[in-house]
Amino acid sequence: MSLYSQRGVSAQKEDVHEAIRILDKGLYPYSFCKLFPDYLSGDDNFVNTMHADGAGTKSILAYLYWKETGDISVWKGIAQDAIVMNLDDLLCTGITDNILFSSTIDRNKRLIPAEVLTVLIESTQHFFDLMKTYGVHIHYLGGETADVGDVVRTIAVNGTMTARWPKNGIITNEKIAAGDVIVGFASSGSCTYDEQYNSGIGSNGLTSARHDALTGHYGENFPESYDTGLSSKVTYIGPKRLTDTVAIPETGQTIEVGKLLLSPTRTYAPLLKDIFRFHFDDIHGVIHCSGGGQTKCMKYLPGNLRVIKDNLFEPPVIFNLLKEASGSDNREMYQVFNMGHRLEIFTTEKTAIELIKLASGFGIGAKVVGRVEQSEQKELVLEVGNEKIIYPKTL
Repeated sequence: MSLYSQRGVSAQKEDVHEAIRILDKGLYPYSFCKLFPDYLSGDDNFVNTMHADGAGTKSILAYLYWKETGDISVWKGIAQDAIVMNLDDLLCTGITDNILFSSTIDRNKRLIPAEVLTVLIESTQHFFDLMKTYGVHIHYLGGETADVGDVVRTIAVNGTMTARWPKNGIITNEKIAAGDVIVGFASSGSCTYDEQYNSGIGSNGLTSARHDALTGHYGENFPESYDTGLSSKVTYIGPKRLTDTVAIPETGQTIEVGKLLLSPTRTYAPLLKDIFRFHFDDIHGVIHCSGGGQTKCMKYLPGNLRVIKDNLFEPPVIFNLLKEASGSDNREMYQVFNMGHRLEIFTTEKTAIELIKLASGFGIGAKVVGRVEQSEQKELVLEVGNEKIIYPKTL
C-alpha cells in the first residue's frame, strides 16, 4: 500500500466516485465539470453549472508556516488556491466570464483568529480584481464562515462557483480523437500575473507533500496539524523544516521549502480567455491536471483512445524534493502531482503552434507533450526518461 493510501487519502477518489455513481452525469458525460440544462432561466441555448472545491490540506501548511514565522500574509495564497481549484475546472468547459463565487470557511476559533479571516476575505477580492483586468469577471457573493472547532482542527477554506453559459461556447471533450496533439502548459515559473515565483505544486497531493517533506518537529509541536490516529511511520517523516532553503536553478534563487509548498495555485484564466477567443473551434478538449495528476485525462476520454505523453516537462524542483524525500516511484508521483504542467489542451498540430505562442506572451512555458491514438481500450502511456509507465482504463 502506498504512503498516500496509508494516510487516508486517495489520488483517484475511488470512494467518492462510487458514492456518486448513480447521480445524473449532466448533459455531456465527458465534460470536465457537470453541465446541466438552464434551470435558472429555462433557455434551451444555455447551460448551468455549479462547482465546489477548495485549498484542501494546504491550509495546514499555511497554519504551520504562520505559527513558525509569524508571517500572516501566507494566508493570501490559500484564498487563491480555493478560488483557482474551482475556476480552472470551470475553464475546462469553456466558461471564462460572469462567474459567481461563494466562499465557505470552517475554522477552530481557538486557533484561527479574526485576523486570518480578514486576510483570506481581502485576498479573495484582490484576486477577483486582478482577474477583472484580464476580462475575467468573478462576482464575490459572500458565503459562510463557521466556528466549528469540534469538527475542524485548524481551518478549511473552500468555495463554490456558479455560471450560466451559452451552449455554442462550451467544451465537452467529445471532440478528443485519434490524431490530436496535446499541448501542456507549465505550472511553475513566473508568468505575467504571478505575484511571486511559482513552484508549480498547485493544491493536490499536499497531505503527502507535507508528511514526506517535513520533519517530526511539526507533529511534536503542532499535533492539531494532523490526524493523530495515523501511524507515526507515515506522519512527518521528512528531512526539512519550512524555513530550510532550496536552490532554484532556472532563477538562481534560493527559496524556503515552506514558500515552495505554499506557492499559490496558478490560474490559466487570462490565457484561456485568449485561446477561446481566437481558437475555440479547434479546441477538442481541455484537462485540468489536478487530482490524479497526469492521469486525470483518462476520466474524460470519449472512447477507446490511447494517450501518449512522451515529451513531458522536466519536473520542477519541488517534485524532485518530494520524490527523494518519500522514495516514491514515478508511477505514484505522476498520478498524485502534475509534475510540471497543470493544464493540457487537445487540438490540431497547426493550432498547437498558435497556443504555444499565446502562452509565451503570458510568460507561461508550453509545448506539445503528447498525442492521441486509436486503441482497443482507454490507456495512458507516460515516457519519463527511459521509463515507460502504462496506466489502464480503470483510473
